[in-house]
Amino acid sequence: MSSRPSPQNYESEKTKKVVIVGGGLVGALNACFFAKRGFQVEVYEARKDIRTAKDVRGRSINLALSHRGRQALKAVGMEDRVVSKGIPMNARMIHSLSGKKSSLPYGKTGQYILSVDRAKLNQILLSAASQYPNVKLNFEEKLQHYSVEKGLLTFIRPDSSTFEVSHDLVVGCDGAFSTVRKQFMRQPRFDYSHVYIPHGYMELTMPPKNGGFAMEPNFLHIWPRNTFMMIALPNLNKSFTCTLFMPFEEFEKLTTGDEVLQFFKKYFPDSIPLIGIEALKRDYFRLPAQAMISVKCSSFHIGAKCVLMGDAAHAVVPFYGQGMNAGFEDCIVFDELLDQFNNDLSKCLPEFSRLRVPDDHAISDLAMYNYVEMRKHVNSKWFVFRKYVDNFLHFCMPNTIVPLYTMVTFTRIRYHKVIKRHKWQSKVINSMLFVMGVLATITGAVMLFNYLPKSLLTLELYNWNFGFK
Repeated sequence: MSSRPSPQNYESEKTKKVVIVGGGLVGALNACFFAKRGFQVEVYEARKDIRTAKDVRGRSINLALSHRGRQALKAVGMEDRVVSKGIPMNARMIHSLSGKKSSLPYGKTGQYILSVDRAKLNQILLSAASQYPNVKLNFEEKLQHYSVEKGLLTFIRPDSSTFEVSHDLVVGCDGAFSTVRKQFMRQPRFDYSHVYIPHGYMELTMPPKNGGFAMEPNFLHIWPRNTFMMIALPNLNKSFTCTLFMPFEEFEKLTTGDEVLQFFKKYFPDSIPLIGIEALKRDYFRLPAQAMISVKCSSFHIGAKCVLMGDAAHAVVPFYGQGMNAGFEDCIVFDELLDQFNNDLSKCLPEFSRLRVPDDHAISDLAMYNYVEMRKHVNSKWFVFRKYVDNFLHFCMPNTIVPLYTMVTFTRIRYHKVIKRHKWQSKVINSMLFVMGVLATITGAVMLFNYLPKSLLTLELYNWNFGFK
């Protein structure tokens, strides 16, 4: 950003202090939202500043930015800048065992999701937040303890020294293993659950080929193999980030480079020359397979003092590409509530929980389902047929029939309403297909009946000629 943004309503809110714990994607975007309103914002991140650090630790699964996330970025004037750093993906490209490729569009012409680099996006958002005069970014300062009763957060520095911070509002954006959320565990009637799925993930790199992309760039490539899969997303440097999702026991079976090569020859043969044999045998053992966790909790707030957003409130598995988008939507929903209730936190926080808990639980369930779809259902002819039926009906009746993926990815229809509407649509479409099947059967029977007299006459003559009568 070339110039510092001007906070809105700065005079009325400049004495209110918002402490954001976590300087990741959701924390950095939240800083922009609160700063734009004129709040005094302090962001505390346990890691080094990702903009300057040479060794950046953390997840690196490529992200798929879609409508919900883009709307949040647009609200703080960041959409165009982020979109310019992404690569459009118009469809899934399915790779069969034989090497045959087929595409499944995500939506109507012109609808696409964006492949974006997690680290670069985080850098852009932190830089945007730092442009506000009422934002202070703090790095390598980890939350050690949070006391709601005292209204104090205790942070620890790398030299083991500690300090306390007061606040008017704490926004917990510190990830799936949130320290802020631990305070919620002490509250009565707080529901919490987490699940580690039995599958892990491992990342590999497909380098550029002859200065260009090794595969078609504007697709999310998928190698579905029923119980596991590999995907590949394009990067601006012409490489692809490949991610292998597989049960942990399958990862553990491969202990040598030759075993890895044989495994890929069996299940992903067309990827081997693109990744490279030596790179494949080496990179597979660079890091162990990483775990994936799904977190659900309720509620997302404590009084008017603390609220959870992003993975701290609802970590989801990555198979719908909605983890970041749901976190960004948290930010814009809260901002809309601040508008609605004139910045009254005592009203905004309970309403935020009421709205977001059912939606974020719903996207968690949808993400679990979509893994089965990506690794298995896309191989089904019936699944592909239904996709085309859904898209055709959506084209004919755009306001009545909207495909599930379209509702999730290209609208801001609330996630839990998406599930309800999808169930209703499925009943309608299945009933319609059943009726069409019955009508086709009846039509066939009528045609056969009209044809029968001639056939029976032929049979009568046949029987007479050969002495059966």
